[in-house]
Amino acid sequence: MKTNHTGKIEVVTDRIVAAIKGSGDIAQAVLGTVAELFAKTMKDTGKVGASVTEAVAGMATAAVRGTTQVGADLGAAGKGLVLGILRGTKETGVEGISAIRDTAEAAIQATASVGGDLETATKGLIEGAIQGAKEVGISAEDAVSAATEGALKAAGKLGSTAVQTVRMGIDKATRKTEPKETALSHS
Repeated sequence: MKTNHTGKIEVVTDRIVAAIKGSGDIAQAVLGTVAELFAKTMKDTGKVGASVTEAVAGMATAAVRGTTQVGADLGAAGKGLVLGILRGTKETGVEGISAIRDTAEAAIQATASVGGDLETATKGLIEGAIQGAKEVGISAEDAVSAATEGALKAAGKLGSTAVQTVRMGIDKATRKTEPKETALSHS
């Protein structure tokens, strides 16, 4: 069974690599590939809990591997990944908040496994959750909370440095304006 799962990850990875090379738009390439393949996978498996988590993990692993294979931006890929998963949930009825949490956790694990930039990946995941929330009718706050929870859960397994790095990515993604101290010092 692991071989079949690994084979699916490789197929998705290859599709993501081809899409990135073909379009040059990393977020859109990952989004389109993931949305299509996640929705198909969910329709094929019947949307049960374990299969959803496994499918999300597979998509996250493939997105990170494909992105790193072509030396592309993991932040853009993370954003496209969350958007793709959320669009797939919209088509299949899979619960969005859980999907965001699972996606963030799996993406941070996958990013760490390839030695990728956890801060950049986290920032992209949070940005994707914010944008995707609007599309599927969930609050941005709930989406950010779910992505934060998943990313920090994965980082917690990696150690304190990873947690600190992920927190920096969360802060960068959720900071809307300059910090007040900086804005005041320019007055």
